[in-house]
Amino acid sequence: MSDVAKNQVAIVTGGTAGIGLACAATLIFQGFTRLTVVGRSDARGMAAREFLRKKCPNADVRFVAADVSTPAGANSAVEAFAATFGRIDALISVAGGAPIPRLLHEIPIEDVGRIIGSISSGVLLPVRAVLPIMMEKKAGSIICIASDAAKVAILVEVAIGAAMAAIAMFCRALAIETKRSGIRVNCVTPSVVKDTPFYSTLMADPYASKLFSKAERLALLGVVEQGILHPSSHFSLVRARPG
Repeated sequence: MSDVAKNQVAIVTGGTAGIGLACAATLIFQGFTRLTVVGRSDARGMAAREFLRKKCPNADVRFVAADVSTPAGANSAVEAFAATFGRIDALISVAGGAPIPRLLHEIPIEDVGRIIGSISSGVLLPVRAVLPIMMEKKAGSIICIASDAAKVAILVEVAIGAAMAAIAMFCRALAIETKRSGIRVNCVTPSVVKDTPFYSTLMADPYASKLFSKAERLALLGVVEQGILHPSSHFSLVRARPG
């Protein structure tokens, strides 16, 4: 465990499964002793909490049920965390919603704004909610998880890419805005990750599975996958599979 991270407290939104859960485990194995994961499902939230507690029994792991894509949900999750621990040292805000990739003309016009809004707001609103707390302390670290669609134009990901690009630019601009307050802001943009619920959803869809199966075959270094190392070592967010 890192001495720097010892006694630090963190909140992970979208932290009940997949990449979010991997991030949460990484934090506690790095030395964060107090951690809250946030998600919409009580069942997945409780399972995630117990999983993390077993992996690191000395950590104080909590679960808060909230829909952080809404202002009320984001505020309630952050306020509950701050009331419990008194401060927020780090926020990892993970994109959710898991929309299936589709050609834009096949998406009903009334759904386009909803898809873009639900993906981006689920990441951006928790950030806005923690800012006053971190600014008062004049310290903090914010990491937003988007996807590679933020940087690379991908067939069938026009709407998804627009949302991910919004997250990436949000982080770039916010990093400039908050540096005087001692707050660091970064954005991570992974590609498809195996062994996650969203990967299973993609591969169950006839159209998406053809597209991403082809991408996997063309990935010379292999496709990353969620991986867990034993508790005496660090948690690996992703590990590359040999090609």
